[in-house]
Amino acid sequence: MTLAKAYVVIAKEHNNLHLAWELSNKIRSCQLLLSKTAMRGEPITKEEAEPIISSLSYLIFKAQDAHYDVATTIMTMKSHIQALEGRANAATVQNTVFGQLVAEALPKSLHCLKVKLTTDWLKKLPLQDLAEEKRNSPRVVDNNLYHFCIFSDNVLATSVVVNSTISNADHPKQLVFHIVTNGISYGAMQAWFLSKDFKGATIEVQNVEEFSWLNASYAPAVKQLHDEDSRYYFSGYQDVKEEPKLWNPKYLSLLNHLRFYIPEIYPLLEKIVFLEDDVAVQKDLTQLFSLDLHGNVNGAVETCLVAFHRYYKYLNFSNPIISSKFDPQACGWAFGMNVFDLIAWRKANVTAQYHYWQEQNADQTLWKLGTLPPALLAFYGLTEPLDRRWHVLGLGYDMNIDSRLIESAAVIHFNGNMKPWLKLAIGRYKPLWERYINQSHPYYQDCVTS
Repeated sequence: MTLAKAYVVIAKEHNNLHLAWELSNKIRSCQLLLSKTAMRGEPITKEEAEPIISSLSYLIFKAQDAHYDVATTIMTMKSHIQALEGRANAATVQNTVFGQLVAEALPKSLHCLKVKLTTDWLKKLPLQDLAEEKRNSPRVVDNNLYHFCIFSDNVLATSVVVNSTISNADHPKQLVFHIVTNGISYGAMQAWFLSKDFKGATIEVQNVEEFSWLNASYAPAVKQLHDEDSRYYFSGYQDVKEEPKLWNPKYLSLLNHLRFYIPEIYPLLEKIVFLEDDVAVQKDLTQLFSLDLHGNVNGAVETCLVAFHRYYKYLNFSNPIISSKFDPQACGWAFGMNVFDLIAWRKANVTAQYHYWQEQNADQTLWKLGTLPPALLAFYGLTEPLDRRWHVLGLGYDMNIDSRLIESAAVIHFNGNMKPWLKLAIGRYKPLWERYINQSHPYYQDCVTS
């Protein structure tokens, strides 16, 4: 059938339209038989196949007799293969772009939730008084408690991180959550987390726009985010061949860079666990605080079980600044669930290292985008590998993760475009996230389930 399709093209090119029609007719008969067979789920019988094979073979011989030689056939098929490859590549890029757009778009249900919560925050003054009271709680700086930080503008996702951590904790009252969001989401985030008790855990919500110290003169990332000459994150819009991740506005969000300023956001804390907003917690995480990091700053799960996650895949080792200081075969590690020793961080001055590498990469020659490459540089030699079961990744793109690995994981990470709050989420994993939603909240009923 494939050979017959090639001869259809050649016949048309030689204006032999009758032969092209005969070949096309037999190809359709063949396709119809294959379709019927697929529907009934049984193999094609010899009696069914023989007449079509015979007639198609006769037509192919007829085409060959018409001087459509092998060399012509090969050249024609090659040209059509190249054309198909071009179309396939274009379709792949388009599919990636559409997938990225869907992943970035805020679902109407979540927008509804944010609007309703923000309205509550603005109308109900007692909520604002309660928020001020919690902000001044001595618990937010008590190093005898277990501290977690989340930087996000997604109310529902953040609530799942908090709920799942609390649900699996042996002593929820000893947990303190530090949430930083942007000005647009601040009221909604406050209204949501002030609406219930959360089993006695303390929840602090801050607005990143109130961090006056985090300005362009201090932080290179802030300068790059506001400087038109260095906003290379949008370069993907100029050339469709650029990596689609370059188009993600996530990389234009200051919240995405806050992870490098944790010791300054929480100057009185000694140890903290950082959680991204696309994770769900399945085990008690308080044991992380007693792990021996052997003097290192960052406790993280390594990701170099496959070659892709080694340093040379993230960084430009043709640049002597990189090749002279780092091992290209060094293991990468995961952001999403990290335990940070803030005393060791301040001693090693990791934030200054991050600033140095951001400045070195102002022309985008050391790495393309994101927070992981500069983190690999800033935390080089300062990262303690954790047991793999602490943090399992891939639930936002990999449909074939071993169920036993997921069950044993303390934290499951929905990294990738198929986030659990989107319709394109992987159905097999979505219930693992949804079970931690506070579905009794009236606004969730109004906005999401209706």
